[in-house]
Amino acid sequence: MSKKTDSNLYTVLFAIGMVLVVGALLAFTASSLRPTIDANKRIEKQQNILYAMGVNENDETSVEFVSKDKVAEEFAKYIKKQLVIEGDNVSEDAKAYLIDVKKQQTAAKEGKTRKLPLFVGEKEGKTFYIAPIRGKGLWDAIWGYVAMDKNMVVQGVFFDHKGETPGLGANIKQRYFMDDFIGEDLMNNGSFKGIAVSKSNNDPKNEDKNDNEVDAIAGATITGDGVAAMLKSELALYVPYFKTLK
Repeated sequence: MSKKTDSNLYTVLFAIGMVLVVGALLAFTASSLRPTIDANKRIEKQQNILYAMGVNENDETSVEFVSKDKVAEEFAKYIKKQLVIEGDNVSEDAKAYLIDVKKQQTAAKEGKTRKLPLFVGEKEGKTFYIAPIRGKGLWDAIWGYVAMDKNMVVQGVFFDHKGETPGLGANIKQRYFMDDFIGEDLMNNGSFKGIAVSKSNNDPKNEDKNDNEVDAIAGATITGDGVAAMLKSELALYVPYFKTLK
């Protein structure tokens, strides 16, 4: 074998070795970071659930979650039950908050029974039912948590997004938009209707809580339509459970 061939073989083997080393390092890094990533997801979900039911550190205009160092304690204090609804079956599951809504939506499209998480909270003598929801905005995914009473009247919400336009669709997570949903009735004359995000609502102070509408965000029609569609399609799935509470 010539020196040139030996050199080429050495180069190939060295390259393969480097690829294997880098792959191993990446796998180790991903594995070592997994507990931190999982903990951050848990904290974020618990903060969002609590925020929707009014357990937060807001001032008059801010959006402030329960701090990370207190969220586990507050979650245990205010969330009395975690339920999983599968068709007609309702069971308790202490890890219901870890259910991936996106994966469950995909499972439903494949004809499988979808798992619906529902969190039952209590605060100041009131009972809250908090449901996680997920939909599509203008550019990417939008999602949220909606707290309701037993009659499906909204008690609070939290919305978020992956890639909506700053200053426009991204404003779904601003207080002035989210607070408009408080007190809105998802039902209408005994039937589920949802809540429209309407440009023609003509109720800037949102005083009419029985019209199934809130004011749209200027310049964010598609994102607003996505929020309305998400509320309607996702929360309609919970109606059979709420009927058992009557």
